[in-house]
Amino acid sequence: MASLQVSRLVLSSSSSSTRPKAAVSIPKLPKFHVSVPKIPTLSVKEPSFEFVESLPLSMKQRRGSDSIQRARLNAVLEEVMDRIEMHKNIGDQRNNWNSLLLNSVNMITLTAALMAGIASVNGHGVDSVTAVKIASTVLLTSATGFAALMSKIQPSQLAEEQRNATRLFKKLRVEIEMFLRENEEIEEEDVKEVIKRVLSLDKAYPLPLIGTMLEKFPEEFKPATWWPENKERNPKTSLANGWSQELEAEMREVAHVVKSRDAEEYEKLGHVALKLNRFLAISGPVLTGVSAVSSVFIGQDSGLAGIVAMTCASLAAVVNTLEHGGQVGMVFEMYRNSAGFFSLLEETMKSTEKRENGQVFETRVAVKLGRSLSELRDLAQRSNLSQVKAKEFASKLF
Repeated sequence: MASLQVSRLVLSSSSSSTRPKAAVSIPKLPKFHVSVPKIPTLSVKEPSFEFVESLPLSMKQRRGSDSIQRARLNAVLEEVMDRIEMHKNIGDQRNNWNSLLLNSVNMITLTAALMAGIASVNGHGVDSVTAVKIASTVLLTSATGFAALMSKIQPSQLAEEQRNATRLFKKLRVEIEMFLRENEEIEEEDVKEVIKRVLSLDKAYPLPLIGTMLEKFPEEFKPATWWPENKERNPKTSLANGWSQELEAEMREVAHVVKSRDAEEYEKLGHVALKLNRFLAISGPVLTGVSAVSSVFIGQDSGLAGIVAMTCASLAAVVNTLEHGGQVGMVFEMYRNSAGFFSLLEETMKSTEKRENGQVFETRVAVKLGRSLSELRDLAQRSNLSQVKAKEFASKLF
């Protein structure tokens, strides 16, 4: 067995020694040592946005200020929307006051007049006459109190005030929403101006009756004022923003015409409405009071007391219907508001602060006055010519 293994080893070594060698020798490739960098796992740093830090400090402050002013303006807008709802609801309530109080006072007055007539005719039964007379006196006294209350607060005028306030607050709401949409940068002066307008509207059209109610019978007629005092400041837009010397002259002429014609006419009508309302407000309670006093003397020897009580009560019902049914207080407030509109229009046209495009402003004024652009320009030209002729005539006289 050992001899067989030795023989195999000898044969294999001999065969390997006699194997032919190749003529081409393949060179060995060099070894490359590639070093792979290790990925740090614990020393990873969060990316730092250095471009934010490179912004100027003034720009960052401006962005923060714009967001704050926008939030403030949105807060004011929410309050304006709340005031719109409040004035609308209170206006409806005070309109109901006018209708309910008028109907109640007239029914009480006419019922008492009828009872006074019955008491004056039925002179045989003393007890029945006394009962009817007392009932008539009580009703007429109550009607006198209600009529005096209505004359004092003027429910129709109160309702008109709230309707005007609702309309003006709606207009302010639209203006704030448009300003927020059209302007990216909002300054603190813009927010202060809107707040002043809100406070001016609150003062012009107060909600409570006690303490802050507007005087219903002023000594003289004054236009309503629902805008803040116009203080000149640097305009945001240049004078070339649709404005020209011709347009400024045209607006001055239109303002002169509005003041000399329309505003004066509405002031005259307002004076007439004020005097009429004051006369009716005094006459109604006085007639009802005279009727109540006369009803006390019904059943005496003379029937004059019954006649006076019935006549004055009937006249009082007519006066109350004319005053509150005809809503003379509402008419007075309408003239007061219209005169205020012309005053605001005149002040706006004479203002040197041109923040709105001139052509847009001209169109707005024409529509508010119920005229076309050509009619508005003709009106300004005629006013200018009339003033020139008046000056020439005056120079010839003197």
